[in-house]
Amino acid sequence: MFDLNRFISNYVIKRSESMFLNDINSNSGILKRKIRGKDILVIGGAGSIGSSFIKAILPFEPKSLVIVDYNENALAELSRDLRSTKDIFIPDDYIPYPMDYASSVFEKMFRKRGGFDIVGNFSAHKHVRSEKDIYSIETLIQNNVLNIKGLLDLLSEFPPEEYFCVSTDKAANPANIMGASKRIMEDVIFAYSDIFSVKTARFANVAFSNGSLPAGFLNRLQKLQPLSAPLNIRRYFVSPEESGQICMLACILGGNREIFFPRLEEAQMMTFDKIATALLKEYGYNVLQCDSEQEALSKSEGLIKGSKWYPVYYSASNTSGEKPYEEFYTVDESIDLKRFEALGVITNKDITDKNKVMMLYEQLNTAFRREETTKNEIISILKSYLPSFEHIETGKSLDSRM
Repeated sequence: MFDLNRFISNYVIKRSESMFLNDINSNSGILKRKIRGKDILVIGGAGSIGSSFIKAILPFEPKSLVIVDYNENALAELSRDLRSTKDIFIPDDYIPYPMDYASSVFEKMFRKRGGFDIVGNFSAHKHVRSEKDIYSIETLIQNNVLNIKGLLDLLSEFPPEEYFCVSTDKAANPANIMGASKRIMEDVIFAYSDIFSVKTARFANVAFSNGSLPAGFLNRLQKLQPLSAPLNIRRYFVSPEESGQICMLACILGGNREIFFPRLEEAQMMTFDKIATALLKEYGYNVLQCDSEQEALSKSEGLIKGSKWYPVYYSASNTSGEKPYEEFYTVDESIDLKRFEALGVITNKDITDKNKVMMLYEQLNTAFRREETTKNEIISILKSYLPSFEHIETGKSLDSRM
């Protein structure tokens, strides 16, 4: 039987245990003291990273756990998963809510409970493919940037002990709108850091996370459809378990306005085609290299007849917003590599000028109210706020590829 966790350990991250295990063990006393008996809210908790964060904090026995996620099916599966896991601690006050954190009913619930001690926000558009046209871009920016203000204003009335909001490695020298939106998100939460403690994390790709290309490989195998992957895209990877641990360590142990990232070496980068090839071999297939998507589709007919040659199409990436490499910090950011064994910390970030952020909000809201606003205009607004934003535009989207 195929064991996904074993495959990730052997072929993707190439380590048998979490790279953060020593940091967790050496700080277990602090973690227990700061989590045990606390009221915790996790927004976007049914996603890959949010659910892993939940599993990382539960052993430290919080008093209550409220999970908010508008994906009702994923929320139901998370509850089934937790209830079916042996020896996992689940507080008596455990409530999963299928709702949007930007809704009025969320605010009612939040006020009724009188706030929370720890708030983790994992609601985000995380894919570069989310950038298509003005409508998809508006949705992305609403979720990653604009809606956060309402949440932060609410938290200002009920200040938590810790607030964590997930960022991305693509926020460092962003080349796409998703990365730029998360870099701006960092500024937005830092603008409230004089009211409550805020922290975030930039980290690698989560191996086989929901919606990721490797997760898509599993779906293609199940449906006997050809695999497609870029050849020239090198990425850092962490396991699903490690993704939640990064966020827990940053949320609970991080200082105000600090950004965490995994300490990974360039040699640990993987390419998607290598993951696909290893996966096919694990399933007992030989790789059949094709020269086009059309050829791969035509050759897939043989799979139905039991062929052990699996068609793949590996090609150079040519879609908008794709950087050929990853980076976690920029040259002008202060880095602490001594505090933790497997984590780096970006320190000495300034409190963001809230007036500057509000000016950006006004520009974006004004632009989105105009029907004739274009993608290029939004890019121009983002770049005026974030001069390091160098958008890579090819005129092609990932949605045009297999």
